[in-house]
Amino acid sequence: MQVRNVALLGQLGDVDLRLLRVFKSVVECGGMAAAELELNIALSTISRHVKDLETRLGLVLCRRGRGGFGLTAEGQQVYEAALSLLSATESFRTRLHDIHRRLGGDLHVALFEKTISNPQARIASAIASFHRQVPSARLHLHVGSIGTIERGVIDGQFQLGIIPEHRSSELLCYQELFGETMLLYAAPGHPWFEQPQAGLGWDDLRRQPLAALGYHSPNMELAHRHQLERAATASDQEAVATFILSGCFVGFLPDHYAAAFVQAGRMRAIAPAVLRYHCRFMAISRQSPKGSRLTQAFQQTLYASHASHAGHPPSQDLPALG
Repeated sequence: MQVRNVALLGQLGDVDLRLLRVFKSVVECGGMAAAELELNIALSTISRHVKDLETRLGLVLCRRGRGGFGLTAEGQQVYEAALSLLSATESFRTRLHDIHRRLGGDLHVALFEKTISNPQARIASAIASFHRQVPSARLHLHVGSIGTIERGVIDGQFQLGIIPEHRSSELLCYQELFGETMLLYAAPGHPWFEQPQAGLGWDDLRRQPLAALGYHSPNMELAHRHQLERAATASDQEAVATFILSGCFVGFLPDHYAAAFVQAGRMRAIAPAVLRYHCRFMAISRQSPKGSRLTQAFQQTLYASHASHAGHPPSQDLPALG
């Protein structure tokens, strides 16, 4: 497809922002057809918007056809630039709310996976409290990997993230919220599922095929600390569970997430008194610039919900709502 060369845009208007938002949704949905439901507009309209954006920028942004949807090198760069631009425009809108001294606008919060079944996680309660106090705020929840959430908070795509503690960055602030217990599990077909567990320990685990997360996380740190080699690499907890259920591997899972499999007789915890570790979940935000009043208000509610549940007094470092 040929796109005529045009001069770089001297000014961005509402039309350009609208086209960039459409393009962002297309990329994140993996194609125009997949974005149709997300955007709630016809496929032909989405296609026309993307073509209009290509014309305005003088670039071919994506490939579409029998081979499926894919970004060109230029399209990837435009997508990354669009994330920064749209994040900046949202920050500007939120700052305007701050100037007018009222809470409102959009708040993007990213969560690490499989937290909803953790009885120590009080995120839903915090959302309920926050919604009652700031009904005009529009809260958006995202689920992602630790690295995706960290990058998103640093880049301004997310105002807050909730992740397991695994390392610290000078660019981020950390606030402890709740904990999580990780146990080792096996499923029918694996010899440890039926075997007596007395005496099993870390040395025994080194001789077993282990399924583990393939990115920097408490799970990976544990493997390095105990010199455990991954026999299978997983992108998330559900992938670890799938490997375990094959009966070919053992792996660590949150006890609350594995509980349903255990109750159904599809998994069992192996030597839980020894083969276990604990994660602390942290709320993360940018060191600079300081979060908006809306962000700080949600931080306060989030921390207060968890502190109250744990029997600790709420933090005095965050501003009061109002």
